[in-house]
Amino acid sequence: MKREFGFYVLIVLGVLLTALLVMGQTSSLFNYEAAVSLGLQESVEEIGEVGIAWAKGFAFGDSLIYIPLLVFGIVGLWYGRRWGRYCMFAALAITAYWPIVNLYAVFVGADLFALSSSKYVVYSIVLPFVSVYGFWGMWYLYGMGRK
Repeated sequence: MKREFGFYVLIVLGVLLTALLVMGQTSSLFNYEAAVSLGLQESVEEIGEVGIAWAKGFAFGDSLIYIPLLVFGIVGLWYGRRWGRYCMFAALAITAYWPIVNLYAVFVGADLFALSSSKYVVYSIVLPFVSVYGFWGMWYLYGMGRK
């Protein structure tokens, strides 16, 4: 099977996203402050105790469901398995969804958070990019399934 450029984009960005999720989400379950020091989680001063509880809840869910779907999707796609396409499609649906939720929450709750203005700029650039990757990836996989 000849692989297109888009296939490698899907895989490489998926691997990078998986690495970031493991470093930021899974690691925060064991040492939240280490994830904060890496800039992959927000501090209690920025989002409060309730925000930390929500962040840890999402980290647990991501570690249990999202990250395994991404890993199985990447591996399955690499080996040309149909289940890989299904796993990757599910992971990409999550990838399209969560940045929109977070971006909206950050802007609607701007008065509630003590985030630096640079974080708002970074979120405004990175989160839409991640969401676009999710939507593009689903579109790409749909096209793969039609071939």
